[in-house]
Amino acid sequence: MKKLSSLATMLAACVFAAACSPNVQADPVHPTQTRPAPMAPEFKGIDNWINSSPQSIQDLRGKVVLVEFWTYSCINCVRVMPHVKQWHAKYKDQGLVVIGVHTPEYGYEKKLSNVRAAVQRFGITYPVAQDNGYETWNAYGNRYWPAMYLIDQQGRIVYQHFGEGQYQETEAKIRALLSMDQKAQ
Repeated sequence: MKKLSSLATMLAACVFAAACSPNVQADPVHPTQTRPAPMAPEFKGIDNWINSSPQSIQDLRGKVVLVEFWTYSCINCVRVMPHVKQWHAKYKDQGLVVIGVHTPEYGYEKKLSNVRAAVQRFGITYPVAQDNGYETWNAYGNRYWPAMYLIDQQGRIVYQHFGEGQYQETEAKIRALLSMDQKAQ
């Protein structure tokens, strides 16, 4: 029985490590004139919005949008969070909108009170969508926590990154998109 318990613990650890991976590489989006970047899907099946009224990709056209899939028990998500919060604080007045999409890995992460407590504990002030049914997750074809999708002013996904790291590259993409917006004015 002890051997079975050890095996079950090892299996659970492997599943968790695979789902919440720190070193998953970005799947770069390389749009061309003949093959533009894909349009960002709308937020679907959102149970609740925290820190805002319901948002939509259509209503956010003209803004640079960072959609981040996360869950509050994922250590990799917690490690990425200071960077996302910093980008929000630094660029929100320049046209960046950060939307956190909380998609639970475990049953207890589905409770609204737990998600609200985590948002407060982590000091998240940007909008957070509660995606308990994985509808937005599936619309994006997402498979990882954390995952970031950067959407341009036309509503196209122009950059994505999975896992931790590449903070300077991600911020450079944000800055480039915001600067393109400034040039258009």
